[in-house]
Amino acid sequence: MSLSDQDHDLVTAELGREPTPAEAALFENLWSEHCAYRSSRPLLSAFESEGEDVVVGPGDDAAVVALPDGDTYITLGIESHNHPSYVDPFDGAATGVGGIVRDTLSMGAYPIALADSLYFGDFDREHSRYLFEGVVEGISHYGNCIGVPTVTGSVAFHDDYEGNPLVNVSCIGLIDDPDRLVTAEAQEPGSKLVLVGNATGRDGLGGASFASEDLAEDAETEDRPAVQVGDPYTEKLLIEANEALIDEGLIESARDLGAAGLGGATSELVAKGSLGAHIELERVHQREPNMNALEILLAESQERMAYEVKPDNVDRVAEIADRYDLGCSVIGEVTEGNYVCEFDGETVVDAPAEFLGDGAPFNDLDSVEPSQPERDLPETDLADAFEAVVGSPNTASKRWVYRQYDHEVQVRTATPPGDDAAILAIREARAERSSADGSSSAEQSSADHSSGQSPREDGESRETGTGLAYSAGADPNWTDTAPYDGARAVALENATNVAAKGATPLTAVNCLNGGNPEKPDVYGGFKGIVDGLADMCAELDVPVVGGNVSLYNDSNAGPIPPTPTLALVGTKDGYDAPPAALSGEGELLVVNDRALASDTAPGLGGSEYLAQHGGSDGFPTLPDDRAAFVETLADVADHEATRAVHDASHGGLAVTLAEMVSESAGADVAIEGDASEAELLFHEQPGRVVIETADADAVAAAFEGVAPVERVGAADDSGTLSLSVGDTALDYDASEISDLRSVIERELE
Repeated sequence: MSLSDQDHDLVTAELGREPTPAEAALFENLWSEHCAYRSSRPLLSAFESEGEDVVVGPGDDAAVVALPDGDTYITLGIESHNHPSYVDPFDGAATGVGGIVRDTLSMGAYPIALADSLYFGDFDREHSRYLFEGVVEGISHYGNCIGVPTVTGSVAFHDDYEGNPLVNVSCIGLIDDPDRLVTAEAQEPGSKLVLVGNATGRDGLGGASFASEDLAEDAETEDRPAVQVGDPYTEKLLIEANEALIDEGLIESARDLGAAGLGGATSELVAKGSLGAHIELERVHQREPNMNALEILLAESQERMAYEVKPDNVDRVAEIADRYDLGCSVIGEVTEGNYVCEFDGETVVDAPAEFLGDGAPFNDLDSVEPSQPERDLPETDLADAFEAVVGSPNTASKRWVYRQYDHEVQVRTATPPGDDAAILAIREARAERSSADGSSSAEQSSADHSSGQSPREDGESRETGTGLAYSAGADPNWTDTAPYDGARAVALENATNVAAKGATPLTAVNCLNGGNPEKPDVYGGFKGIVDGLADMCAELDVPVVGGNVSLYNDSNAGPIPPTPTLALVGTKDGYDAPPAALSGEGELLVVNDRALASDTAPGLGGSEYLAQHGGSDGFPTLPDDRAAFVETLADVADHEATRAVHDASHGGLAVTLAEMVSESAGADVAIEGDASEAELLFHEQPGRVVIETADADAVAAAFEGVAPVERVGAADDSGTLSLSVGDTALDYDASEISDLRSVIERELE
């Protein structure tokens, strides 16, 4: 890529001269879609991002939100690494994890959990499986090595991701003392800019601009230099060093080096403080000889942090970096002037920092609203359809994926992967941060971190009593069928996942993925997912406090479906939660299913049933009183008579019931209604749950006036799902269901 004629004219007018080669490259990357959100930012005002618990909202490396005790904060961020993961699935996915973890560090937080939402082409394609295996390996390698558990996420397969997979990774961090909070806003002139971490090489050059263009047919070979190479062991040292620096109050502001490398991080840091910088690029510690100014400025080498440090603290920062075997360079200082970079005495960049960061004009793009699908349903045998839907890679067990992730490291995960949402036990450490010899407790506990303990727990720790529920994902079948309604459904489903574990939704971040926005139909679909996600989050009173936009996910195979990944967290008292699996002891209820409670014919649009058998239909109408449903569900899930709760969405009741059965617990269920048998069993209206309870009357009373409750059967100890739908009876024992749901493991092992 290069600066467009229009952008070149704007830069020339602002500078009063032709830009230098380094300036032109820096503007090209910082004004790219990936960094400047030129096509999406006009739409993002639809999201409500304020709330009484929001401490730091959109615009920083990660958002910061207060937990109920008021003295404990969490950070929440999300990133995409889509194009790199196509070119090099292992390194592309691994460095996506590294980047979102460093976003967490730059806020003064310790990373405590990861979620990954992954989207690939048809599972039957060899290339899709190659990408899938490489991405999962990259995520597991990096996350496991740095000791941050991957606890939740999603995996989806859809033909339109064949030429452009999506890798969306989110991270939660913990700040157990408000005084430890750091932001990416430079504080005062005269402070030093210090680079800590790995040496700078030539990897990742032009990564921001690469992420802002369609993938070419030869991308896997031609764009390999734009993909970064990660080193998780250095990242682990950086995590510990960052803790030590925060412990001793040595950091005034921080920014991780991601898109556009050193130039992006340092210019954004000072621009947020309405300040400038003077940087001497030759001072940057380098791992390759003869690097030029542009390479040093824009390389996206991993495991690096830029810190603002008071002059008196620079030597101590260097000592801590050395203790953790990290490179450390004092590369310049914060000023009141322009953003200036010199290389061997020659000025290579001299521009206003705010113009670099915010000067890119927005794109005024045409859009076409997507058309609604007509109703054209297939005729199928119900038993064949059940086996096809339950055995689809989209709805099948993802155990092959999450068993590769260490979800037990840090000993916080109370509800592990495989459920509707993960539950994390939030613990604080008391303020024993210094020993008699003045060394920080983070330094002292390095060995504990390596063995999986959480930071600063070498001293006495305190339970907060707060459980944090975490859900992430989207369904491309939904948003491909109906971008607006599908995105609303994505938000409602993630909120239902959290509430099903007894938690009240607190906040969310999103990763908005779309194709080439210059195509009106693609941009229309993208606008639909933005508005749909924003409207439902507002309705549920869930502030969207940050996120990421990834456009130009387009290739020779065509654009991806508009994909609004949402990562949502909620809070509850305590860490216990009802499982999704049946106990075999209670009555079974379906809550909030419009098809069972009325004569409404639910839409089958966006369902796995139609994905397997062809046809089309409108997307299901969402239930009424959605906010009240989520609130009530959170209370009912924690009721002492509740035995199990499971969200009903992907694959409909067929998949939900199949997932709840085990060798020790079965169910006898009858589903009746005015809709067809296929509609009753396979429609995917979100905002529904199946509840196993020892007190069905209490559940019905709780939902009275909020959501309909239908009694559909009972759990037992048979290990068999006996299911009657209208006039059709289906019987499958747990081993048969397990075999159907093990398609991914069978194909990849």
